[in-house]
Amino acid sequence: MVSTHQEKQVVEDLSPFFLLYSDGTISRFGEDLVSPPSLDPLTGVTSKDVIVSSDTGVIARLYLPKLSSPQTKLPLFIFFHGGAFCMWRPSSTAYHQYINSLTSQANVVAVSIDYRRPPEHPLPTAYDDSWDAVKWALSHAEGGGGPDAWLSDHVDFDKVYLAGDSAGANIAHNMAMRARGVGKDLKFEGVVVLHPYFWGTDVTEAEAEDPSLASVIGRIWKFVHPTSVGNDDPLINPVGPDAPSLSGIGCRRVLVCVAGKDLLRDRGRRYYEALIGSGWDGEVELWVSEGVGHCFFLMDGTSESSKDLMARVAGFLGR
Repeated sequence: MVSTHQEKQVVEDLSPFFLLYSDGTISRFGEDLVSPPSLDPLTGVTSKDVIVSSDTGVIARLYLPKLSSPQTKLPLFIFFHGGAFCMWRPSSTAYHQYINSLTSQANVVAVSIDYRRPPEHPLPTAYDDSWDAVKWALSHAEGGGGPDAWLSDHVDFDKVYLAGDSAGANIAHNMAMRARGVGKDLKFEGVVVLHPYFWGTDVTEAEAEDPSLASVIGRIWKFVHPTSVGNDDPLINPVGPDAPSLSGIGCRRVLVCVAGKDLLRDRGRRYYEALIGSGWDGEVELWVSEGVGHCFFLMDGTSESSKDLMARVAGFLGR
């Protein structure tokens, strides 16, 4: 008997990130380690998962540190995870541990957004989900009537920060840019971009050092956003020829973090320099972690470089 079944084939190899098969399914690498929400015995931070939108099914993981009193009000830290827009989640162990530690050290209430991911949900879905989640979190401000007591009771909404790593840093930037279009009252206290995934049609010095990896990263954008105008789309290239001025970014301060061995390091530096030259009236700082690679702090949070970066981010949030 001749079988009519055809084994699925790899049609897009974007290692070390993921594989796309002929039947439309995707195999994401490194997603086997996950952690449930819990009380973390090391930090005393409690976490839980909540529904952001019943229409889309988007959830967020909330983190609450030990409180000195029931009336304590803390800054709000809204985080967007990385992973080329299509990998990992807030429940991934590396992210869960990182946000646990940051919540404790910075003494903030954290919201980690589980946006929907490509290819099942191509961009701009992740941007729209993230914006909806930001609005959901802000709805808990006094008089807003938000449903979660952790946010309503323990957040100082005059101190709201956006942050993310890699693709999540890209999202954080785009959320701050989107904020400027909703009225003068929405201005975040700060934005932290950790090793941001920005790109462009030109080739930077760092990218020229590893053309093979650069080719994969360059192809990812078209994969996750098939209707994009290309690698100079303002969503992926905030300093490109078609990008709006950064002078209107909706925050007071920005912390740009890059790594000395990261292929994306030049993009982060360009972003920092463009903010300085944009005429924006806020403050921007650059933190360079030498001798380490992209998002190293997720792989080993105990290294001296990771500790230094954690202390810098916590200090930025504590100002």
